[in-house]
Amino acid sequence: MNCIEKKNIGTGSRGEEGDSDSRKSGEQHSSKSNGSIMGSCSVIDERVLVDPKLLFIGSKIGQGAHGKVYEGRYGDQIVAIKVLNRGSNPEEKDALESRFAREVNMMSRVKHDNLVKFIGACKDPLMVIVTELLPGMSLRKYLLSIRPNQLDLHMALSFSVDIARALDCLHANGIIHRDLKPDNLLLTANQKSVKLADFGLAREETVTEMMTAETGTYRWMAPELYSTVTLRQGEKKHYNNKVDVYSFGIVLWELLTNRMPFEGMSNLQAAYAAAFKQERPSLPEDISPELAFIVQSCWVEDPNMRPSFNQIIRMLNAFLFTLPPPSPSLLEPDTVESAETTSNGTVSALSARSRGKFAFLRQLFAAKKTRSPQMSG
Repeated sequence: MNCIEKKNIGTGSRGEEGDSDSRKSGEQHSSKSNGSIMGSCSVIDERVLVDPKLLFIGSKIGQGAHGKVYEGRYGDQIVAIKVLNRGSNPEEKDALESRFAREVNMMSRVKHDNLVKFIGACKDPLMVIVTELLPGMSLRKYLLSIRPNQLDLHMALSFSVDIARALDCLHANGIIHRDLKPDNLLLTANQKSVKLADFGLAREETVTEMMTAETGTYRWMAPELYSTVTLRQGEKKHYNNKVDVYSFGIVLWELLTNRMPFEGMSNLQAAYAAAFKQERPSLPEDISPELAFIVQSCWVEDPNMRPSFNQIIRMLNAFLFTLPPPSPSLLEPDTVESAETTSNGTVSALSARSRGKFAFLRQLFAAKKTRSPQMSG
């Protein structure tokens, strides 16, 4: 491994190699123009800074539209090291440094089992963010590796709950991720859970904040991020944390189908179809009405009609309750703790408390079965 001071490395964010359809120009403009937010986040707490002399860079493991990520070492710990560019001119430098400080401050204040663990940051000689290194691959690569086969339904829903929990934590802290997609979801070593990564496009949500539209990645972007006319670079429009709920609906569809959203379309065609034609990926004919309802409620056109992640978690758990028990290898520890176990170790039913907790959702699902699901939005 080479010392981090060896060279200046290019821009980017954690993601897959060649992630070309994330928006760059508008995002940089947003970092500069969001005055009050940037002003309050431009200073990094020195307690989160790491000693660059103890930081070493190894091989590159990811590259996106905004940066490069390397496997490395901090002291005796194997870590992931994200290196950001300082910019080629004073204006760009100010924007990128503000964005870096914002990302560090957000990552350092939110902690959750389904968020990639923040270890520290370094602002000299390079702008660096250090996180835990997950030995598993990204969700995108994992799905590609098993395609055309589909995930086991319990596993797909377990991953979905992990993702929803991570985003529920962010939203509870007033943070919008804005770039939820399989590239930014990383599998743990045992491939039984996922963690959300990459706060590069994340924003703090305030009542009056105006944010740059067309940030994120086209196939997963909420339609309200577009205008009925082409937005001028840097033009602002209102949106809220429900953009993450829309993206989650697309990711959930992928987990259930293991197909690319808007197959056969270019990135721009997919964006146009979702925003201006209200098109959504086709649901499988054999999908249960319960799951169809959850997916469609997430990607409905009106953001105010989309559920919160707290509601999504409850709906997913309620649907999991209706399924036959999974094999022991797929059970999560908290699932085992809340279940009644027979003498041979198999799960027979959830506790009475859990049954009561989700009774109202089961009734809702039962009502949905009486009619065919309709495409939302």
